[in-house]
Amino acid sequence: MTERIPTRIIETVDATKPVRLTPAKAGGPIHTRSFSGFFRNARLVVGGLLFALFFGTAWLNWNGRQAVLWDLGARQFHVFGTTFWPQDFILLSALLIIAAFGLFFITVLAGRVWCGYACPQSTWTWVFMWAEKITEGDRNQRIKLDAASWSLNKLLRRGAKHAIWLAVSLLTAVAFIGYFTPVRELAIGLLTFSLDMEVAVWVTLFAAATYLNAGWLREKVCLHMCPYSRFQSVMFDANTLNVSYDSTRGESRGPRKKGADHRAQGLGDCTDCTMCVQVCPTGIDIRDGLQLDCVSCGACIDACDEVMDKMGYARGLIRYASEQSLQGQKTQLFRPRLVGYGLVLLAMIGAFIWALEERALVSLDVTKDRTLYRENTQGQVENMYTLKVINKAQQEQQYAIELNDANFELQGPKLLKLAAGEIVDVPYSVTLVNERGVASTSDIRFSIRSADDESVRDSVTSTFIAPVIR
Repeated sequence: MTERIPTRIIETVDATKPVRLTPAKAGGPIHTRSFSGFFRNARLVVGGLLFALFFGTAWLNWNGRQAVLWDLGARQFHVFGTTFWPQDFILLSALLIIAAFGLFFITVLAGRVWCGYACPQSTWTWVFMWAEKITEGDRNQRIKLDAASWSLNKLLRRGAKHAIWLAVSLLTAVAFIGYFTPVRELAIGLLTFSLDMEVAVWVTLFAAATYLNAGWLREKVCLHMCPYSRFQSVMFDANTLNVSYDSTRGESRGPRKKGADHRAQGLGDCTDCTMCVQVCPTGIDIRDGLQLDCVSCGACIDACDEVMDKMGYARGLIRYASEQSLQGQKTQLFRPRLVGYGLVLLAMIGAFIWALEERALVSLDVTKDRTLYRENTQGQVENMYTLKVINKAQQEQQYAIELNDANFELQGPKLLKLAAGEIVDVPYSVTLVNERGVASTSDIRFSIRSADDESVRDSVTSTFIAPVIR
């Protein structure tokens, strides 16, 4: 026999048919039932890959340093063989825009699948739900444990659950903060209780946020705190694939014996077993139609397919389907909005890759001295400048500093040798050697190029000020 969810009678149109509230409407904790199926396995694969990427990447080394490290103190952001600087933040902005358009594309195509399969909130919530299952038992056992008075058994089970939650939260915090401070030093400091106060505070805050969001708030984050749940419906159209209940096939719903002619009884394929409700992490009934709470995880599809198999019915009573297909029409995959998002996404990815390839591996910044000008011992007009040079390459470089204007002469070191990632500030003076044809205010251009690689170069325009020539 299939298990039914507890019912609460709030009103009755027919005394024999009480109105049931879903867990989401009834309030209180949502206890999900264990299940198996294709979409659960797909979510496990995606979640496993994301966990491996998140927890493993911080521990990778590259050329003697941490492969991915956002060193905020040094203002250097290492990503494998590339180091980014604050001047490269336009690339980060471009990457965020690409991610946004990718999310738009996925939403128009298949609804809220990001939430169900790849969102960190959903992924960590499933891990915390797994911890509940192995410590407190499956759905029925957890419901009984909630209702039971406090005892040693209940205390031990609850304690074990929260211990796992706290352990996962702490590991998550260490992994996350490990992208901003060397993770090996962080781990050693944590084990030896010698963390810097600032780092300890951040680890504590992030662990607490993980524990609170994935352990206690769960679906409330998706419904009340995540902006995506609010604007996603604007992006849906009649051809968007969503987790949907086929009411034409399923209604009227009701219990029946296996092998019975349910059509003759005036029943559809839905047995009203409520298994789709029992496995839902947000506690909704998908048979009520598309809802804000649905994260498109496919749990109800797996549960319903299992019941259909047992009853000998065709699968797909609940499935990923568009509004068009539910009305018996063909889903149009290639439609203007989707194609538009796809083309923009591809164009932006191409532009991002080009920008990475063309990114200058040396940065030159010129600051003019506040003094307008001065005369040297030969009576020539001079302006003073400070040149800030950043070697963005991963190896030592020798740079040539030039001023390509015959009317001016650069006074200062013509060659600079910088180690990988080194920043230097070097004072220079520029002398006016030919007054003819030079205005009182002139643009001059400083240039820098690598002596080892001619493609590595940069240039900056500054101003030269001279007295008015009469």
